[in-house]
Amino acid sequence: MTLRTRRSARAGQYLALVAYLVFLAFPLLWLISTAFQPPRELGSLHPSWIPGDPTLANFRQAFDEQPLLQAALNSLIAAVCAAVVAVAIATPMAYVMARHRSRLSTAATGWVVISQAFPFVLVIIPLFLILKNLHLINSLAGLVMVYVVWSLPFALWMLVGYVRAVPPELEQAASVDGAGRFRTLVSITAPLLAPGIVATALFAFITAWNEFFFALVLLKTPEKQTLPVVLTHFLGAEGVADLGPLAAAAFLATLPSLVIFAVIQKRITGGMLTGAVKS
Repeated sequence: MTLRTRRSARAGQYLALVAYLVFLAFPLLWLISTAFQPPRELGSLHPSWIPGDPTLANFRQAFDEQPLLQAALNSLIAAVCAAVVAVAIATPMAYVMARHRSRLSTAATGWVVISQAFPFVLVIIPLFLILKNLHLINSLAGLVMVYVVWSLPFALWMLVGYVRAVPPELEQAASVDGAGRFRTLVSITAPLLAPGIVATALFAFITAWNEFFFALVLLKTPEKQTLPVVLTHFLGAEGVADLGPLAAAAFLATLPSLVIFAVIQKRITGGMLTGAVKS
């Protein structure tokens, strides 16, 4: 391959990457633009990407019309609790499945992957009846249980891959040096698994934060509803959306996921590199 051909190929790769980034950023940029546009610009036949007269009125109206702070708090409690519990359960299970391979663990991993294909509608009726018998309908505790069960299979599948990436020779070397099983797990394995645990917790958090269907069915009273459910209240009786406040509220609902990922993504990458060096 000539130098000119390599440069052309690399330029094509960069162009494809830029196009992909623009494709991913398009909905967010549109959302931000809509959130800051006044009603007369939103109703224009030729809307502009950049608001001509930016305003915060949409945000004020959104907070006046709906209990966004309470809904955000409910979503935060449910998402954080679900992420912590799911990771706490999945981590030891993933270690056992990765280190003690057998036909049973292989079948369990396959079942974990297949379970993700189950539609929500298939499980909502038996799930509703179980929670009703446990008196957990219309409670955040019941919703957290649902989120943990729903995110646990994929969290387990993710962590199994991270555990298998940690060389068993490191644990064997620590054992030869006199470290016990618990000391080895805490001092050797856990630090190398930290990036995987953080990434898995982030997945569980975002899944619970954005979830709509279970929250809609299981939560009845307005003061316990989560943010995705409250966002639907900006739709009128005839399905006509109040675009300005809806975009403002949706933008605020998107911020936590973006901020959390921006804060921890460097730590995830740094942890992976550290693990690679130690390996």
